[in-house]
Amino acid sequence: MRATPTRQRGFTLVEIAIVLVIIGLLLGGVLKGQGLIDSARVKNIIQQSTSLTAAVNAYQDKFRALPGDDVQGTTHAPGATGNGNGDGQIAEYQLAPQHLALSGFITGSFNGTTDFMTSAQGGAVYIYNDVVGGRGGNGVRLDNLPDSFAEQVDSKLDDGKFNTGSVRATAPYTNNGSVIQRTALFF
Repeated sequence: MRATPTRQRGFTLVEIAIVLVIIGLLLGGVLKGQGLIDSARVKNIIQQSTSLTAAVNAYQDKFRALPGDDVQGTTHAPGATGNGNGDGQIAEYQLAPQHLALSGFITGSFNGTTDFMTSAQGGAVYIYNDVVGGRGGNGVRLDNLPDSFAEQVDSKLDDGKFNTGSVRATAPYTNNGSVIQRTALFF
């Protein structure tokens, strides 16, 4: 008796091609979704920095002093834990968010010593007189941003170059996933 050959079953080229297309579409969707999330974080960082700049300007317009540096900070922001020295430089970066919050320019609760604002990326945010990228002055400082985020912030608010303009970073933008130690938006 002769055995009948069994037919081997497998995937056809068309079936494999369809599976590869589906996998490609899924990967594309995931990557596009990550891009949208990153874009939203950058927009939040930009919005936060422009809001803080506006708050500082409003505080200065109302009280003729800079938050944190205000020699009458405890009067202008009842409940504040201290006053600044009035030298025009916001070296009192721990008091600045407290003065702004207690005088109603920003939301949040800051104790004037250890509470810091954070960015959408999770790094610390300061209102501070700093030197970043060869330029010094009062500004909003964002710590530990991915270099691609820092470059997008710089491109949207300034010239896109890490060491010129009003947005400066401590290192060149490489887009290799490295983290920029400090990015400052001077006002």
